[in-house]
Amino acid sequence: MGTIVMTTQLIAGLSLLVFVHELGHFMAAKAFGMRVNKFYIFFDAWGKKIWSKQIGDTEYGIGWLPLGGYVQIAGMIDETQEAKDLSPEPEEWEFRAKPAWQRFIVMIGGIVMNIITGILIFAMYLHVFKVDYLPVSELNKHGVYAYETAQEIGVQTGDKIIAVSGNTPERFRECVSTNLYLGNSITVQHSNGQIEEIALPSDFHKNIRQPFISPMYETISVVAVAPDSGAEKAGMKAGDVIVQVENTEIKNFPILQEALKAHKEDTVAVKVNRGGQPVVLEARVDTGGRLGFQPEIETSRDKYDFAPYDWGKSFHYSYREGYDLIAAQVVSFGMLFSGKLKVTESLASPIGIAKIYGPIWDWDRFWFLTGLLSFVLAFMNILPIPALDGGHMVFLLVEMVTGRALSDEFLEKAQIFGFVLIMALMVFAFGIDIYKLFK
Repeated sequence: MGTIVMTTQLIAGLSLLVFVHELGHFMAAKAFGMRVNKFYIFFDAWGKKIWSKQIGDTEYGIGWLPLGGYVQIAGMIDETQEAKDLSPEPEEWEFRAKPAWQRFIVMIGGIVMNIITGILIFAMYLHVFKVDYLPVSELNKHGVYAYETAQEIGVQTGDKIIAVSGNTPERFRECVSTNLYLGNSITVQHSNGQIEEIALPSDFHKNIRQPFISPMYETISVVAVAPDSGAEKAGMKAGDVIVQVENTEIKNFPILQEALKAHKEDTVAVKVNRGGQPVVLEARVDTGGRLGFQPEIETSRDKYDFAPYDWGKSFHYSYREGYDLIAAQVVSFGMLFSGKLKVTESLASPIGIAKIYGPIWDWDRFWFLTGLLSFVLAFMNILPIPALDGGHMVFLLVEMVTGRALSDEFLEKAQIFGFVLIMALMVFAFGIDIYKLFK
């Protein structure tokens, strides 16, 4: 069942993003009087398709191969048309008959639509699902809790965050974003008032899956209790809030972990808040330093004032998050070519993307990942690789600068080279993800 849910989410997300991307090309082409022969979501490889309908000059359809989509514009050499398919003289409604600047707009149309879609999705995601955020000014009231990853580079518990990679963060979210791990420094104010800019190691991105910092105060609630666990035997219930373990006040989740690990295989007094009333439970800690419950960790709303994501702030921060994502893509691409980032850690096939969506349909996660993929798709398509939009755009820029169009034969060979390169990368990505499945 989990595989079906992952696959369905992947197809739903890709369908939306492919549609808006190709719609960008389609609308620009139509605006300049170009004829569009086909508009397909997914590829109708070898002529096989799930559905199609002819409306006017355009055949609209859904292919069976969910690796992208395309619009076939009359008179354009791409993966669907070769030079020999074109008549000797261009018709006025063909792509090749239009000025280079119009053709450039047609090619960038899909990228622009993906950026707009990403901003809209993130704005909705922040306003509807996140609702509010923790301002850094509130975070700095009590300072941060520094995990081992942060302590190793010099960040201390109680520090206040001043800047991340030279930029002043407005939300706690920005203090733990991808840009932190791909950036060059974090500036903190220590408890003694000293301000220090800490340079991040060149390989710091390897810690991206490790916790870095958290608010000093968090609320740890019990979501579920494992059968036959110390938590169940002690009478712990869903909804309980962990307040204290022995004499240790539980300010955040790391402190809870440390307190339990200090009492492995011991029975401890666990104070919980149950419906507003304090309850003390005697619970046995297992050999791994666990009680056996599923926690829900939230920043304490008793200690911090949150700021709401109204629509204005939602759009402002959705633009910021989109910009940061694309910036992170540029930095990670540079690290890839410099050898600081492994190809096997950077590529993902549809299998890998489906696993990220997860086996449970969570609308919060679905829309966040779909918005993220919209920005990733925009970035990938702007790369100057033949067969991608960026490759076409480079050739058109050359034409605009020199005043001479590149030959059809050159464009066709470049298209074939780009297509083979992309397919090779896709096969490689599939291989990596399949290997991970069986590893």
